Amino acid sequence: MEFSKKLGLILGPIAFFIATNLPIVLVSEKGDPVIAVAIWMLIWWITEAVSISVTALLPLLLFPILKVLPIAEVGANYGSPIVFLFFGGFVMALALEKVNLHKRIALNIIRLTGTTPNKVVLGFMIATGALSMWISNTASTVVMLPIALSVINLLINDEDGFTKNDRNFALSVMLGIAFSANAGGIATVIGTPPNSVLIGLLENEYNTEISFLKWMTLGLPFSILMIGICYVVLVKWMYPNRDLQFNASKEVIQKELEKLGPTSGKEKLVLVIFAVTVFLWIFRTLINGIFPNLGLSDTMISIFAAIALFAVPYNLKNGDFIIQWKDTSKLAWGILILFGGGLALAKGMSSSGIVDLVANAIASSEISILLTASLLIALMLFMTELMSNVALVAVLAPVVAGIAIGLDIPILYLLIPVTIASSCAFMLPMATPPNAIVFASGYVKVPQMARVGVILNLIAVGLLILVFQFVVPVLF
Repeated sequence: MEFSKKLGLILGPIAFFIATNLPIVLVSEKGDPVIAVAIWMLIWWITEAVSISVTALLPLLLFPILKVLPIAEVGANYGSPIVFLFFGGFVMALALEKVNLHKRIALNIIRLTGTTPNKVVLGFMIATGALSMWISNTASTVVMLPIALSVINLLINDEDGFTKNDRNFALSVMLGIAFSANAGGIATVIGTPPNSVLIGLLENEYNTEISFLKWMTLGLPFSILMIGICYVVLVKWMYPNRDLQFNASKEVIQKELEKLGPTSGKEKLVLVIFAVTVFLWIFRTLINGIFPNLGLSDTMISIFAAIALFAVPYNLKNGDFIIQWKDTSKLAWGILILFGGGLALAKGMSSSGIVDLVANAIASSEISILLTASLLIALMLFMTELMSNVALVAVLAPVVAGIAIGLDIPILYLLIPVTIASSCAFMLPMATPPNAIVFASGYVKVPQMARVGVILNLIAVGLLILVFQFVVPVLF
């Protein structure tokens, strides 16, 4: 066990004990225990002394003991509609992966973009970004990596060996996959966990709903723009592969498609359920307008998809269904608990008056709104390089909401760009699973990732400040 983890394991409960036994009141009698729990959670989340999902269970134990909230109220957060929205998304991703439909979609996108080196990089980035909208960024990276490695091996084994241009191409492909996986998840509510933490906070604490389609009106254009910027920075500026020629990549893609064989009946069935679900998410408001008694929500649609994937038979006679319950052993259950822990912490902060305290402190100061927003976006983006973005949003989102209230601006104006910032971690391998996966390939060194990543981070901060100033007020 690493020293930092050992230290964090001991330091978390010690810091909690000290914070709960201070001779003075920091915030209020009810607020101080919440701060103590938040400190313990933050230490364990940063050091990853135990699983971040296990840390998320602390409010369930400590809030009732400390008389912050009764256990029924704390427990309700772990069964929030947003948890089930993401559960449905996970089941859908599971089905796509089980029948290999995600790989077929990715390969066809790469085949369509072309086989010149830069077009191959673009193809991998578009395919990874498109997959990350619907399945986890880790899964989309794992799918793309072996295909990318096959293409890179063609360059290693050609007549001139592995030249500088070849190395730049390998770097661009690897970093392009990781960065597109991170940026692609921004496009949809279910694309990345921080988005759902925000949606849950808004529904639970502020009775504010952002529909699937509403989020996409901002998330999708930002995601496409960020992937485009990543592509230009990688292949045109930082790691250009000038005069590199190879056509064999077309054969690699074709061979991978041939391995999959013709589209199976199960793939077609999953595609139909997937298409119906996305259609319902996008046109939910219109459907509710036509059938007002229906009251469809994004969570209900997500659960419909999950039930359909379990219950619609592919072959009724043989009892063959797309997915069985045993397949859910691969489901990221820990993330669902993490959502619950984040929402419980937010509930504790609001019910104990901490959010109001932050709001009042900001309201009584003379801070510029634009400067505050810029600092919060930069803080979130660079902090997410060092700790889990879900955990970070869970801790900071309620505080950011308090700051927005104090600045007398709608909370969405500040919360949306700050949440998106948590998915823009491009600098370090430990920042996100996609970064770590491509780093483990051996074709990317830390200084190479950091060199391009710091530029992309700064561009992302600039873009999100523009989103805060000009885009969010128009859309929301």
